[in-house]
Amino acid sequence: MRIYGIDFTSRPRSAKPITCIDCRLDGERLSVGALRQWSSFTPFEDFLRQPGPWIAGLDFPFGQSRIFLSGIGWPLDWRAYVRHARSLGRNGFRQALDAYRAPRPPGDREHRRATDRAAGAISPQKLYGTPVALMFFEGAPRLLQAGVSIPGLCDGDPERLCIEAYPGLLARRLIGRRPYKQDSRALQTPAHRAAREALLEAILNGATEADYGVRVAAAPRSLSEDPTGDALDALLCAIQAAWAWTQRAHGYGPPSALDPLEGWIADPHA
Repeated sequence: MRIYGIDFTSRPRSAKPITCIDCRLDGERLSVGALRQWSSFTPFEDFLRQPGPWIAGLDFPFGQSRIFLSGIGWPLDWRAYVRHARSLGRNGFRQALDAYRAPRPPGDREHRRATDRAAGAISPQKLYGTPVALMFFEGAPRLLQAGVSIPGLCDGDPERLCIEAYPGLLARRLIGRRPYKQDSRALQTPAHRAAREALLEAILNGATEADYGVRVAAAPRSLSEDPTGDALDALLCAIQAAWAWTQRAHGYGPPSALDPLEGWIADPHA
């Protein structure tokens, strides 16, 4: 089975491209192939439309929380609220989220989905710091437009499958909370590199086999040389996608209390 891991960004450019790693799963063996980088959305859109069968793990929130959707008055249907968010335009989307947050008391301004709480992920409403809300805005409509299938969330082409990945969750399982990446060159340290090397070493030594049912047969050591961590994150997304594929007889592994409005992170610990 073709497996892809994609580290996403809401504004791809040459300095911060979308990073995709190509893999192949044979039984429990995950073989790592080429690393691709896309400095615009066009090749990403082309990728989504390539014929299957394949499954891809993408590092951005596919949905928003039910609490937020109810509070802001958006449609309570995934396709409908994704289309509505896109219709606002990027600035209008930001303004809508800012207006929702402004009058609310601290602690009730940004809501997490059930899967975010289980995985230790931030709110998909977040615009500042790590702007995952903008990643949702740019990513989810493109999934919908491409007609892919998102297990538990949206039926589409059954041979083109996309699952929501969260590499930070898998990284914590392997090396704890050691920081391993930094986009700002001035803040990159030897400790970050050592953590990336430890992370890749754990993967190559079979640390994912027990929980994820996947053994990475080989991966270039150069993946740990990227100080932004995007290459390693793409590999972690591919491992989560491979795990989801091993769970295909069980709906690709969603939680028992899946909310079809919110979506879910594909990971045995989410």
